[in-house]
Amino acid sequence: MQINKITVTLVMLALGLTMIFPFMWMISTSFKMPNEVFVYPVQLFPTIPVMEHHIAVWTGKNSFLPYYLNSLKVSIMSMVGATLLSAFAAYGFARIEFKGRDTLFFLYLTAMMIPPQILFVPKFIMFDWVGIYNTHWSLILPGWFSIFGVFMMRQFLLGIPKDLTEAAMIDGAGHLKIFIRLMLPLIKPALATFAIIDFSWNWNDYENALIFLLDKSLYTIPLGLQNFIDENYVDYNLMMAAASAAMIPMIILFFIGQKYIIQSVTSSAVKG
Repeated sequence: MQINKITVTLVMLALGLTMIFPFMWMISTSFKMPNEVFVYPVQLFPTIPVMEHHIAVWTGKNSFLPYYLNSLKVSIMSMVGATLLSAFAAYGFARIEFKGRDTLFFLYLTAMMIPPQILFVPKFIMFDWVGIYNTHWSLILPGWFSIFGVFMMRQFLLGIPKDLTEAAMIDGAGHLKIFIRLMLPLIKPALATFAIIDFSWNWNDYENALIFLLDKSLYTIPLGLQNFIDENYVDYNLMMAAASAAMIPMIILFFIGQKYIIQSVTSSAVKG
């Protein structure tokens, strides 16, 4: 039995290193000289680390900072809106009884099966009609509505005893007060987990930004990385330096919400 555990641990360690290696190569490449990028055998660590690529990413006429700020704006606003609206909708589906509720929720979930690429043309026409095409609102407003977020939080709310809601109603509390004062504190782990997931989706969104943004001043990070690619040359050092910088908000957000993610996983395991 002990040998089996050691074997499984070693296999998982090997798989983990395999997944981490591309990130290590990315960070290492950002500190290498151009002639060291594709040497063979692969040289994981630079001979002499240089900072010029990281400095170039943040300074000069092609500074990466505007794209960084645009991505932060879009991702944070989308995350906050999606988290709050998903929690509101989830509470309605989980705690408010009305005719056809379960059927409506089922139809709502079926929308997850629609590939997002099918909606690009209708969204393009609608955004152009309402005047938000080529603005950040064309990314933020659709990001406020998340089917996955509603489903995830509804399932979490279903695990909370209804006795709490009924007791609060007996004391005279309405649904809004129950939601804000009682339910939101209880579903903090689900809120934090979904917020991190939603932030990562918006932070890495390439297709929507490519289709709905035209002005270079509005570009987000995925589009800004194209600045390091032209017809005849790809500046891998600068691209990897920019990509390494793009990971910072994700890492910070994960460490901030790590406690709540663990609580959410633990709670799900206990309920299971």
